[in-house]
Amino acid sequence: MLLKDKVCIIAGAGSARGIGYATVQLFAQHGATVIGCDLSMDHERRADLIAGIQDQAGHDITVDFVACDITNPLDCQQMTRDAVARYGHIDGIVNCAGIVESRDMLDIDGASLDRMLTVNLKGAFTLAQEMLRVFIGQGHGTIVNLASVAAQRGGGLVGGSHYAASKGGMISMTRSIAREFGPKGIRANVVCPSMTETGMLDGVVGASMHEQIVSQIPLRRAALPVDIAGACLFLTSDLSAYVTGATIDVNGGSHIH
Repeated sequence: MLLKDKVCIIAGAGSARGIGYATVQLFAQHGATVIGCDLSMDHERRADLIAGIQDQAGHDITVDFVACDITNPLDCQQMTRDAVARYGHIDGIVNCAGIVESRDMLDIDGASLDRMLTVNLKGAFTLAQEMLRVFIGQGHGTIVNLASVAAQRGGGLVGGSHYAASKGGMISMTRSIAREFGPKGIRANVVCPSMTETGMLDGVVGASMHEQIVSQIPLRRAALPVDIAGACLFLTSDLSAYVTGATIDVNGGSHIH
């Protein structure tokens, strides 16, 4: 088990079809104690998500889900304090939380831009700050942020320029964390997925568009959430002990650079 005895927080884990939830599942399978958080978490959803993971697990697991608005410093502070109080330490954070919107640049108003940057970039920054305070005290910790191929190629399949800008900022921020906090035993890396079979595609990518996009991908399929979770597992585990400041592409070869 790659994450035995590790405590990990996965942000943006509220959808059973999402990358965050797939990451919670995979980390639990590899022995981690996992806390999934999401803005929209409630008691009923928490119970359903936990039950889904327990049904698939082949061994005893320790998983919980909590509500947290990562753009709110007080929420992030409370979540980390509760985790440390309950488990004694936090070893890794994977930030899968984010929003996407498809809109031409000249049609993006100030409110849309502010919302995109607040959730995707400010949220990642706020969550990282709180985690770093814990990691510095411990002398170790890992941060994995999910950006997007949109940040690398200039716009995405379903995301506008404001989405690409928010994810580009996340890449730069993560590299800065890696450089500044590496001497303190802390690693930070980025995963850049391309089109992934999650709820974000619903109503945005139709069957014909999906087929057209897949035909241009060398591996001839869209990613599954577990494909992205696998890269997060590697970057959180000791297999990547000498990897920091890296951007890992998980795009099926659709953007080779």
